[in-house]
Amino acid sequence: MQAIRQIKVGDLEFDCRVAGDPKNQAIILLHGFPETSFMWIRLLDKLAALGFYCLAPDMRGYSAHACPKGVKNYTVKKLTEDILHLADAIEAAKFHLIGHDWGAGVGWNVVYQHPERILSWTALSVPHSRALGKAIKTDPEQKKKSRYIGWFLFPFIPEIIIRRKNFEKFRKLWKNSSPEELDNYLTVFGRKQTLTAALNYYRANFRGGKSWPIGEITTPTLLIWGKYDLAIGAAAVANNPKYMKGDYTFLALEGGHWLMQTNYAEVEKAVVEHVTKYRI
Repeated sequence: MQAIRQIKVGDLEFDCRVAGDPKNQAIILLHGFPETSFMWIRLLDKLAALGFYCLAPDMRGYSAHACPKGVKNYTVKKLTEDILHLADAIEAAKFHLIGHDWGAGVGWNVVYQHPERILSWTALSVPHSRALGKAIKTDPEQKKKSRYIGWFLFPFIPEIIIRRKNFEKFRKLWKNSSPEELDNYLTVFGRKQTLTAALNYYRANFRGGKSWPIGEITTPTLLIWGKYDLAIGAAAVANNPKYMKGDYTFLALEGGHWLMQTNYAEVEKAVVEHVTKYRI
């Protein structure tokens, strides 16, 4: 049975969905943009039933009381530290990690910086940052798919346009979400600071040509990608294996970016196989 738990990390308090027995091995699930921990609801129940303790936070900027002002507060370094502090709060010395979109972007950093703590790693949609970065520089398709990032870096204007007609642009992205999921997303993004905070992920980490300083990954890794992803092209995922120095599995699905909504059964099957293989 799922519950909402508030977890304090320094001056911040994160809204987290939890499921399962806290005594069990932990799995932490990180949502992407523009979503919340609600995206994981079905998977939380499944993994809890298999004997895991699941924690899915509304990440920095998305939790009502973990939404600091200022671009500087949304660097990958700070986002990475949040996840490790949350793991400490539930006394998870080692844990499995799952992330989608920005959750995957942050997750790759967590896995690289602290491999001793991660039992298995599952990335949905987004490959290793260097694999993606190379594609953005050299692949015409990926350059086109990534143009939106440059637009997000402008101050104020993206917020004004995105909020028009009650988040009409986001609603198109959420077209496969359930009514309950849509209500949750609209509630969270309806808070004054949330949209700016979410866009600050891009502004803090892409402005000025900054990159995420990560290298080879030794943790057992599963990458799940949709062949019709609107943001991530084939070249980016094709670059991924060169950075994988541990067990690596790649699954390409007949889907787009929103795999939890459109390809749930396939994602669940792959995730269950992966985390159960590496449980201790």
